[in-house]
Amino acid sequence: MTEPAKTLLMTGASRGLGRAAAERLLRDRPDQLLLVFVRGEEAGHRLARDLAARTGNANVRAVPCDLGSLAEVRAAAETVRKLLDEREIPPLAGVLANAGVQTASATKATADGFEATFGINVLANYLLLRLLADRLEPGARVVITGSESHFGDFRHNMGLVPAPRWADPRSLAKPGTGPEAEAETVTAGRRAYSTSKLGVQYLVHALARRLPGIDVYAYTPGLVPGTGLVRDAGAIQRFGFRWLLPLLWATPIASSPKAAGAGLVAAMTVSRPAESGAYLDRGRVVPSSAESYDKEREEELWQRAAELCGVPVGS
Repeated sequence: MTEPAKTLLMTGASRGLGRAAAERLLRDRPDQLLLVFVRGEEAGHRLARDLAARTGNANVRAVPCDLGSLAEVRAAAETVRKLLDEREIPPLAGVLANAGVQTASATKATADGFEATFGINVLANYLLLRLLADRLEPGARVVITGSESHFGDFRHNMGLVPAPRWADPRSLAKPGTGPEAEAETVTAGRRAYSTSKLGVQYLVHALARRLPGIDVYAYTPGLVPGTGLVRDAGAIQRFGFRWLLPLLWATPIASSPKAAGAGLVAAMTVSRPAESGAYLDRGRVVPSSAESYDKEREEELWQRAAELCGVPVGS
């Protein structure tokens, strides 16, 4: 087994396109240690063993972390820092933040009391990268999985997800914000998802300005039926996403988890595709939505996220 020369940290590696990406990384990059964040210690051990068995590459280890708990994000980041300090793992050359959730309403809360979609898709990524930014090697790469849903139009969403509705991040972080009758609906959950992915774009732009020498990208895999993204939805929606929409894999409209995972790996590993802060749509460098280029919102999100996560605002 080749001794790994660098470490890549990955979230969302246990299922769907993330699982496909993790397997691809291990097969294609024997010189790399894949460090996966997984909810629960035993689940992490199982995932690491299974990935090693399926790929023939044992350069994988797990760190327990529930991204729905900022305390666990802090603890996991501290574990990574300690492993780096003690040289138990190679230098940190990248972070692939693939984990994300979409809930069936806007009322579900994280362990910290934040609306779950915003808490996991935005705040957990923010805190993790704030805590590890100074440990990234020069020339490192950060990729955060985004979504076409942040455009909010039929061309990108086919009417499946309502347009994002941005507001003060402190308001977005509150479960059930807005009319109670609407907050309980699937529509509200989907809107919270598209809004959180708009927040990802703001976060990527803000990080790109603050991390010189590090490339930060948002990557969208497009529509990927057959994954666990809608596991919190009702039975009919779960059935359709898992069994009916995969019929679209043979068309340009959708991708299989394997194909999307390969694209995610490419976003992490190909020669520098664009300037830091770019939006990668299935490998193509294209503009993100017009709404996503709002420096005032980007800076507001940075400051409010610091307050919500309990870290200094910084520069």
